[in-house]
Amino acid sequence: MSWEQEIQEIRRREELAKKMGGEENVNKHKSKGKLTVRERINQLLDPDTFHEVGAISGKATYNEHGELADFKPANFIFGTGRIDGRKVVVGGDDFTLRGGAADASIKGKQGYSERLAHDLKIPVIRLVDGTGGGGSVKTIDETGFTYIPINPAWDHVVSNMERVPVVGACMGSVAGLGAARVAASHFSIMVEGTSQLFVAGPPVVKYGMGQDLTKEELGGVDVHRSSGAIDNIATSEEDAFEQIRTFLSYLPSNVWQMPPVIKSDDDPNRRDEKLISIIPKNRRRPYKIREILAMVFDQDSIFEMGKYYGGGTVTAFARLDGHPVGVLASDPFVNGGGLTAESSEKMERFIDLCQTFHLPIVNLVDQPGLVIGLPAEKKGTIRKGVRAISAVYQATVPMLEVILRRSFGVGGAGMSNGHSLNLRYAWPSGDWGSLPVEGGVHVAYRREIEASDNPESLIEELLGRMEAVRSPIRTAEHFGIEEIIDPRDTRPLLCEWVKDAYALLPELLGPSSHGMRP
Repeated sequence: MSWEQEIQEIRRREELAKKMGGEENVNKHKSKGKLTVRERINQLLDPDTFHEVGAISGKATYNEHGELADFKPANFIFGTGRIDGRKVVVGGDDFTLRGGAADASIKGKQGYSERLAHDLKIPVIRLVDGTGGGGSVKTIDETGFTYIPINPAWDHVVSNMERVPVVGACMGSVAGLGAARVAASHFSIMVEGTSQLFVAGPPVVKYGMGQDLTKEELGGVDVHRSSGAIDNIATSEEDAFEQIRTFLSYLPSNVWQMPPVIKSDDDPNRRDEKLISIIPKNRRRPYKIREILAMVFDQDSIFEMGKYYGGGTVTAFARLDGHPVGVLASDPFVNGGGLTAESSEKMERFIDLCQTFHLPIVNLVDQPGLVIGLPAEKKGTIRKGVRAISAVYQATVPMLEVILRRSFGVGGAGMSNGHSLNLRYAWPSGDWGSLPVEGGVHVAYRREIEASDNPESLIEELLGRMEAVRSPIRTAEHFGIEEIIDPRDTRPLLCEWVKDAYALLPELLGPSSHGMRP
């Protein structure tokens, strides 16, 4: 009286499921330089931690004796596992079975994976390959009817972004619902050479739009490196998994937990001598902001996201004495560091990410303001800039501003909440106001300049007279800036601040007052 026979039948079906789309399809898939979904899951997770759910779901046929004649597994595999010891949900499409399109019980499995992450309050990682649960015309041909589409489990796709870290990885040619599942995440990534992302693939685009494009031309990494649809690009699938693990290492498992603090071997009182001269005296000369980040934050702790989209604004995770923080910084090499429509969108989304998971924010400011000119106006830069500024004002996580150089106009004013405690430091290179003196002189003294016999000499005289007035020390005399610091003291001061910031975080735990959208 044993159930051993039934257990053996289950094990047999599990082995059939592991064959995926069969040897021929698997070899074809791997010949393109891609791992199978099972290999991806095993490489992403800590060794031997994957517990598969629904392993034997699929489409089975039986002979006249009720015995299994054929078995085709569902082309979505998911379960739980661990990354750096922390439990996660991971699910992936099996491209070797009908290109990852809807098949057998895939919709039920995808929805269950999202609900599992939602209810267990643990991160979810989507390894998307193909339409990712989207439709196939073959299904209509087989069933004999069509349907009004819904997006499976989209309620949990959306609500998970308010509760747990969500990662979307584009692991192949991803279209439709699959592309949407990649984008509906806190962190999205593509792989060079093997990933393409589009709303609809080349055949549909050719038919509907008359554009004859290859997959790479339509949605390869060269398209999405700066499109804003994807956060990061990986050089290989292994690199993608490493970036996913790194991204998750800065975040708690859910919004009810604190960000994970680790032991740091980097001296919190480290003072880098290069900081005293890294900002050029010539205000027209840029500098390399990423060199400053490396001198201020814990060594090898900076993880940048969205580098090529809205490049004038740097968004990254980093650590201060082992404490995770969000980092905003201006890159003067790109649009002078000014806020474009793209960088405003990027900034808004990043602040909301930090707000969702309670990461304190350090904003290193060299902000000339919202980018001006006709192209900027056509992109609605003012509205997008206002949204970014509103994100700053709505954020309740501790935020500290370090003014490296410029802070001008609406954009500069929006780098911190001037109506709150407004913690901030300035470097002696600080230069601020309603607008830059150089441009403001031409506006304020336009009539005098036009009437002058020597306009250039007058402009030079006016600028010389104002040079002393614009000194940040003059502002400090009137308590317009609370403290001008030695740039070499930046790291010690931030490492002291982050302890105070983390002491405040417990009262912020739980869902944010405004849920995060993709």
